[in-house]
Parts: sequence; structure tokens; C-alpha cells
Amino acid sequence: MSIITIQLGQCGNQVGREVFQAIATDLHSTHGLCSKKENDAYQAASKERFFSEEKTGVPAARAVLVDMEPKVIGQTLSVALRSGSWKYDHQSHFCQKQGSGNNWANGYCIHGPKHKEAIMNLVQKEAEKCDRLSGFLTLLSMAGGTGSGLGAFVIVQNYNSVLTLSHLYQTSDALLVHENDAIHKICAQLMNIKQISFQDVNQVIAHQLGSIFQPAYSSDSAVQYSRSPLGDLMEALVPHPEFKMLGLRNIPQMSENSLAFSTFAWPGLLKHLRQMLIANAKMEEGIDWQVRPPLPGLPLPQKQSPNRTAHFNTSIANLITLRGKDVQTADLGGFRDPALYTSWLSAQEALAIWKTPRAFNKYEKSASLVSNSQCLLKPIDAVVSKAWKMFASKAYVHQYTKFGIEEEDFLDCFSTLEQVIASYSSL
Repeated sequence: MSIITIQLGQCGNQVGREVFQAIATDLHSTHGLCSKKENDAYQAASKERFFSEEKTGVPAARAVLVDMEPKVIGQTLSVALRSGSWKYDHQSHFCQKQGSGNNWANGYCIHGPKHKEAIMNLVQKEAEKCDRLSGFLTLLSMAGGTGSGLGAFVIVQNYNSVLTLSHLYQTSDALLVHENDAIHKICAQLMNIKQISFQDVNQVIAHQLGSIFQPAYSSDSAVQYSRSPLGDLMEALVPHPEFKMLGLRNIPQMSENSLAFSTFAWPGLLKHLRQMLIANAKMEEGIDWQVRPPLPGLPLPQKQSPNRTAHFNTSIANLITLRGKDVQTADLGGFRDPALYTSWLSAQEALAIWKTPRAFNKYEKSASLVSNSQCLLKPIDAVVSKAWKMFASKAYVHQYTKFGIEEEDFLDCFSTLEQVIASYSSL
């Protein structure tokens, strides 16, 4: 089944381009480390999922590009076409001459209602190209104007983030959140990049998303790749509509130079990934190995405060995707420990496992973990706290009210996110 990617604003379009480039590179790689039959099935499933066939022979990304100024979309279309391996449909984008000024209210109250019909027509045309539609993957920044404001409808980052998160929490099936600081550390410490660019950051995000959304078998007995990737993801990770905040980690991540001198074994990779989950570490370097799940029979620790620097990260549900050589030998027993999960779901219900012997991009073995857990509690609480302090002093509120956002709208958004924080804190 096909996924339509909707790229909103500068961030959404630049990340989206890197996602499709990562997928196209993976499709054309010659080191899948599996049989030809397996590789052919993988490539066919991936092409149907992300690309439509064109008469020119160059596959077109199943995507709709939206921005309120033309520069980034023009660059995105051009770079994709120059790759020679894929392109965007030249009729599947929407842009205007004037941006949203990094103001959520401008995107949500002005551009959203004005251009909704034109954008939805593009989405409908893209959907009509699909024989089987799995769903929509929307890429956007939480802090901009077009991406966050217009994106939530279809100057101050904390305000923009609060307004975006609260609206998307009420309208989306799930939110998969990447933190800029964490991605930046991966670029610096694991990829050994000295001068980090936006493209470097976007490529790390694209690799992480590709590692989840490329085809995989949803069970050991499956004879074909997952038919509904987004539906299967929701079924595995979102058992209750009040809990839909997802975090993503993958291992290994390293530079090309380091990869040439590295070997990987499933026990070591999964041991690190499990501790990354337990200690809420975003990468394998600097994991706190002192954090442990609570022992059965002992009193539960006090409910966690979002501001505590280190604590056990309680999970609602986890999805692990394994790719590469000897994948069937990987022992995932450590992730079936009931102590990792909240009491109202059994470990068997809370853990989903996807596998494929086909390697992803340059890694002989790789593991990805999408977690519905307390992993985003601290950053969300920090954003809400900063925004509330500004709102309490009425700082910059006039920049939003002039576009039609009322103070009551801010209060509703704060209330929504405070409830999210309270819910995850109580796990």
C-alpha cells in the first residue's frame, strides 16, 4: 500500500527531499545482503509505497509540496530531478509569493483558510494515483510559520511549538517527534561532522524515517511485506488516543570512514538499544548504564517529574525493526520484560517486531526502535514552561492576536499539553 508524504514549509520540504533520496539510494544499492528474490520483493514493495511510475521511466515521489514562498520548493524540485533516480511530479506542489513570517497565527488563520481548497485538491489528485492508500505522512517543523501554522490547519518558537503540538495532538493519529538538539549531537559525536549543516541534520532524520518506513515483515510467519505500514504502526504503538507521542532511535549510526572498520553483532546492538530505551538516551554514546527498570515485588518509585535529569523511561508500547544479515537469530527477549511497560498492557501486547533480511543503506545489521513512552516528556514540559512564562507577561502575544488568535486559544493549547504531560507522567 502507498504512503503519500505531505511536505509543509521549508523544514518539511527539505527533510522530505532527503527522505526520498535516502529511499531511492537504498533501492538502488547493490549490497542488500539477501537473495535476489528477496531483494526484488523488497524493491517492488518500496516502489509501490513511495513512488508512482512515470512514462519517462523516472519514478515520481508520492508527495505534495506546500510552502508560502517559492524558493525552497524550486530548489527541492530541482535537486530531486538532478538526482536522475527519482523526481517530484511537477504538478504536485503549491506555493505563493509571500511567506508566513515564522508566525504560527499567520499560517493557521490567514494562509490555511485561504489556500485549503487548492492544497486539498492536490492531495486528492495524488491519492487518486494510488491503487491502495495506506495513509499520509506529514513532515513539518513545530516552530515555523507555514509548516506549523498551515500544517496544523490542514517569531517565537515556544509559542509556535505549543500551538502546533496541541492542534496536531487533537487531529492526528500519532506524532513522531525529532529533537534538533539530539540530531545535532548525533551529527557531531557519531557522524564526526565538524561543521554541521541543515542538510546533515536532515539526512540523519531521513535515515531514521527510512529505517522505519521501508518494507519489513510484520511477523516471522509473514510471506509478504506489510501491506499497510501506517496502519500497522498505529496498531502496534497507539493503544489509546490519549497517548500518541512517539520517539525514534536507531543503531548503529556512524560515518562512512568509521563503518569500514566496524563489525556488528545482534547481541551487542540490542543490548545498547535496550539501555537507550530504559535510560531515554537518544544515541548509543553516553548511555547511562546505571538506570534500571524496577524489580518485581519492590514498591514502585514515585511518579516521575518531567524535570528529573535521569530516570527509568516507562513504555506503553514499542516497535522494533531489525534489518540485515542473520536477522532471524536476534534475541529480543530483553524487550519482552514486563518491567519495561505500564501495568495496563502485557509485554506481549506492548511489543511489536518487524524484520527483514534485506540490509538498509550502508549497514550490514541495523535496528530501529519507535517508542510510545515517557521519552518526550522532558522536552515538551520545557517548551510549555518557557511559553507559559512568556504568555504570563504577554510577551509577543500581540503578534498572534493581530492575525485572529485570541488569548483563550493560547489557554486551550496550554491546557491540552498540560494534560498530555500529566498523562505520561502518571505512567
